Parts: sequence; C-alpha cells; structure tokens
Amino acid sequence: MTREAPTASRKVFYLALVFFIAIADQLSKWFITEMVYRPRMKMQPQGFIDWIMNAPERLGPIRIEITSFYNLVMVWNEGVSFGMMNSMGDIGPLILMGIALVVSLILMVWMLGTQDRAKGAAFALIIGGAIGNVIDRARFGGVIDFIDLHAFGYHWPAFNIADCTIVVGIVFIIVHALFFEKESSS
Repeated sequence: MTREAPTASRKVFYLALVFFIAIADQLSKWFITEMVYRPRMKMQPQGFIDWIMNAPERLGPIRIEITSFYNLVMVWNEGVSFGMMNSMGDIGPLILMGIALVVSLILMVWMLGTQDRAKGAAFALIIGGAIGNVIDRARFGGVIDFIDLHAFGYHWPAFNIADCTIVVGIVFIIVHALFFEKESSS
C-alpha cells in the first residue's frame, strides 16, 4: 500500500491555520493590554496596527478579579513555560526565540508531510502558538501572559492563548500516537 502526499490545498489550510493562531494570539494580547489594562491605568490605548508596528512600553503588574477562580493579570514571562528559566539575562529571549523557531521549522516539515489531517492541524496549533510567543519575545523581550486560574489558594502559572494552543496540540499528538495511530506493517 502506497501513501499519498498531502494535497496542496491541505498544506495551504495548515499554513493558514498557523497564521490565524499567531494573529489570534496577538489580537488577544493587544485587546487585554490596550483595551482593558491601559484604560484602567488612565493611559491612552493604541490601535492594533499601531501596537504591532510600534511596541509600546511594557506595563507593570496588574490583577483584575473576574471570578473566584479566574483573574486577568499582566505578567511578563522572560523564561519558558510557566516562568522556568526566567533569569537568563539579556541573551535569554534570543536563545529561546532561536529554539522555538528551530522546533517550529522541524514541526512545519512534519506538518506539511503528514497525511493525517488531525495531526497536521495539531502541528499547526503548536507552530502558531510558538510563533505568537516568538513575536512577543522579539518585540518586548518577554511573553505577555494574562490568564490566571486559581483554586483553594493555588494559582496555575499565568498563560496566554498561544500557550493554550501549544498544549492542546501536544496533548492531541500524544493521545493520537498512543491510541489512534495504526501500527505500520513491515
């Protein structure tokens, strides 16, 4: 049995999904910083295009209680997931951007070569999220995190939309590999 290559339209779909996720992540970060936080701080918000073209000054810590288990916060993550490796100095963002871009390129090759639509979409989720966070590192030297979930006195580390898409993509690929991939016959 021969395996057929993914169609050009499927590859375009995957690339469009990567682009959509990166833009959605940036829109969410713009909305929170410019439409929610800055007005509360009596500061003039920027429009999305201005915000993208001219990185504004970094905002300080902010916390807005939404529910008993959810806050909006302003956290600058200069490390990797959940704030690990936050003390890498000025070179840290460059190293993390390089790693994220190399991993994204490797995943892009897999994404564009996979026949499995769901797995291709999962790769797109990961790549789009990684690119969203790379954009923050390039613009601000750290990633904007704003979602704060907590219960019983314990807080999950703050995260953002890009982090969510990365986690969902990774979980899907793991579950898919463990339970749904057919064994290849040799």
